[in-house]
Amino acid sequence: MPEPPILFGGDPHRNFAPILRACSALSPGTLILLGDCDCPEPLADILAPAIRFGWEVRWILGNHDTETAAAFDNLTGHPGDLGLRVVTVGGVRIAGLPGVFKPRVWDPKEGPASYHTRTDFQAGLRPDEPWRGGLPLFHRDTVFPEDFDRLAALRCDVLVTHEAPSSHPHGFAVIDGLAQACGARLIVHGHHHQSYEAVLANGIRVRGLGLAEPWLLAWPRLP
Repeated sequence: MPEPPILFGGDPHRNFAPILRACSALSPGTLILLGDCDCPEPLADILAPAIRFGWEVRWILGNHDTETAAAFDNLTGHPGDLGLRVVTVGGVRIAGLPGVFKPRVWDPKEGPASYHTRTDFQAGLRPDEPWRGGLPLFHRDTVFPEDFDRLAALRCDVLVTHEAPSSHPHGFAVIDGLAQACGARLIVHGHHHQSYEAVLANGIRVRGLGLAEPWLLAWPRLP
């Protein structure tokens, strides 16, 4: 029997129709969303046809998923958070780096981070800044160096990110290094809404996805 498909979905920005069509054309497998869902209703309701058909849904946060409490809750209320962990799907180990770099915390192109951990950052917040007793909503998708520490200690075949590696003009070389530390052979990213393929200087392949672009991972070989 063939392995269940692994389907990636580029930033939907509320338009899930192309992704749902791709799911309906395949046998059930695992769908991985690359962030910026900006869900107008709970993700389980939006993807109900695919979920009823048997699809398992995984996701990472994008910057638009923390713009409003509704967008955040509608996404994070669904199980399947791939952020900062590894899941094995049909023998393929897939890790997720959610969110984006924000200058108040860390812009790798400008130098060292101002805060290494969320605990450090929270200690310096003004009294009016915490949200629901923790990080401000705006920073729930912020990438911290501790995220790199956590993922670098894991092993994966595919690294799923919202931000891009250096293959994109607005990408970050530190993601190249993270993928190498994880042992990843492929990075799949969203955020910039550009569909392309590339190979990094360290030999790791990259697949960037366009708006709501579905992309099926070739089985059993990675690109």
